[in-house]
Amino acid sequence: MQHHEVKQNEELREYRQDENSQFVRHRGPVTCVAGIPNHNAAVSSGYDGAVAYADLDAGTLELMGYHDHLANKITVNQAGTMAASCSADYTIYIWDLETRQVERILKGHCDDVEDFIFVDDSRGVSVSRDWRIIVWNLNTGAVIHIIDGHDKDVLSVAVHNGRIYTSGDDMTLRVWDLETGKPVSMWGPFEDETDSCAIDADHGHAVLGCDDGVVRVFNIDTGAPVAEIPAHSSGIKRVTVSPDTGDILSAAYDQRILVWDANDMSLKLDVEFRPSIWERSFNWTADGQRLLAGTFDGTVLVWDATTGKCLGEAGERGEGNACFNDVGGTPDGDILTVSDDGLLRIGLLTPAEAKWVAEIEPKNGRVLANAITIDAEYKMAVSGAHNQALHLFDFDGQTLSNEIEVPLGEGPLNCVRISHHEGHERETFVACYSGAIVRVSREGEILGKFAGNEGAVKAVRLHPTEKIGVSCSADNTLNSWDFEGNRLHSFLGHMAIVDDVDIDPTGSMIASVSRDFTMKVYRLEDASMVGSYSLGHRSPKAVCFVDKDTVIVTNYWGSLLRFDISSGNTLVRHIAKNGISALARCGEHLVASSYDGALYLVDPVTLEPVNSLRSMTQRLVPSALI
Repeated sequence: MQHHEVKQNEELREYRQDENSQFVRHRGPVTCVAGIPNHNAAVSSGYDGAVAYADLDAGTLELMGYHDHLANKITVNQAGTMAASCSADYTIYIWDLETRQVERILKGHCDDVEDFIFVDDSRGVSVSRDWRIIVWNLNTGAVIHIIDGHDKDVLSVAVHNGRIYTSGDDMTLRVWDLETGKPVSMWGPFEDETDSCAIDADHGHAVLGCDDGVVRVFNIDTGAPVAEIPAHSSGIKRVTVSPDTGDILSAAYDQRILVWDANDMSLKLDVEFRPSIWERSFNWTADGQRLLAGTFDGTVLVWDATTGKCLGEAGERGEGNACFNDVGGTPDGDILTVSDDGLLRIGLLTPAEAKWVAEIEPKNGRVLANAITIDAEYKMAVSGAHNQALHLFDFDGQTLSNEIEVPLGEGPLNCVRISHHEGHERETFVACYSGAIVRVSREGEILGKFAGNEGAVKAVRLHPTEKIGVSCSADNTLNSWDFEGNRLHSFLGHMAIVDDVDIDPTGSMIASVSRDFTMKVYRLEDASMVGSYSLGHRSPKAVCFVDKDTVIVTNYWGSLLRFDISSGNTLVRHIAKNGISALARCGEHLVASSYDGALYLVDPVTLEPVNSLRSMTQRLVPSALI
């Protein structure tokens, strides 16, 4: 215990030192950049919770302030006097851009606020993963309307001519009356989620970016289809229209940034590729002459909107922002992580020792990776990347070697698991954004592909002895299947995206966690529900069985929750400065990876960290609401 207190004090000193250091870039991916009218400047938001002012002439970033959690989006009013940042802390901050201070905090949502738009200087509209739309009085902070109607998370909002346009995970574009909050019309449902919408007022178009890679354009008055552009080979995360020409910018998980002519929908520009780009954050400047984006390294990039050439960068480039997305562990304490900076890191993490061993860049360059696993017996490691590629390695605890890259073409890869089952030894089962599950041999041969779920597959787990797998999905469901892809059971009950699933060591039960704020436990053999457990008002991220009666859940707020299934007893422990992305078994302990740039070795009984290993420090203070 004394050792643990020393570690905490050392971490606190490091944290305070970071708080006092100069802000030169975000310490996490930049989620959004918005240009400021009549100024060669922009504002940015990031995974580190920071809101920054970008001087595009000087190429500098100036800190304005912090949310209590990651900031999802930032927007600027037409006059360039105010900005609004919306966050996973469930709030919207209204900023005075002259003083660069927070003028007002809007509170009313009960889940991540994903988007906000100014109607004028006195009203704004926000959308959230709580499925609601809120119209705000910006002078008082009062709620004018709460609009219900979406069946899933609402991710994007636009306003035009007295109407609100919203889209999200329920595969629709919905239209609402701004003054009354009443529904006007609904377009769709489409076959895939609709993450982003925009309005081209000059051409009378509503533009929709969909998860099937298609840009859909509609007549803004009638809702009649105008065009379907097969723009990308994977899900589109951002569409936005030029304030000058109405041209459509689309950015997707295939790492292409494209501009489409608003008149004939032809391809007008293929923007120069930069390896450090994170494609969610693209935007036009207010005059339509340049494009803005955020990077993995926490900076802001600028392109010429006519030529597609990169013009410069705001913020000091660093060695990368290691927001850890996944972790694998071995009984001996070997650790392997993947992160937003595109590097794989090997470490050693035991109660007695914590050190980094190596940083490895994939042979074809750095790219955001979401998934990793280690197999000590087979001495292999597998990672899954944002660019739809699987990476297979030999692993000896010190190095990664004999890399094989396998392009799968199924969108980002969310989870990878290695089979020990007879006839399937060393095969990797891959959970894909497209909804597919892919089997790949150690040699990189694609052995099979089948539909695991209707929506993006978030996680996959393999039965300890039988040739059975379980997957969970953005379509709110879980499915079990055999290794040939035949569906065995569907597990129903969740009301929102299911983020993770695990199978207990005996192979008799599964546990799942969802953005409906519940954990559910099912019998594997017949899909019957054993129990449903409330997780409070914080969205969960990962789940892991300790034994058949004990489950540990992580959340986006840096906490661990321990559930005793038999007794119903719970234990909650806050350990990280940002969300805990994953859990892995590591000998007698668990290792938790965090978006705060640290790994935590955790006692599964007390949930106390017994050691930690840090790659960066974020200045992110958890909310007092935890």
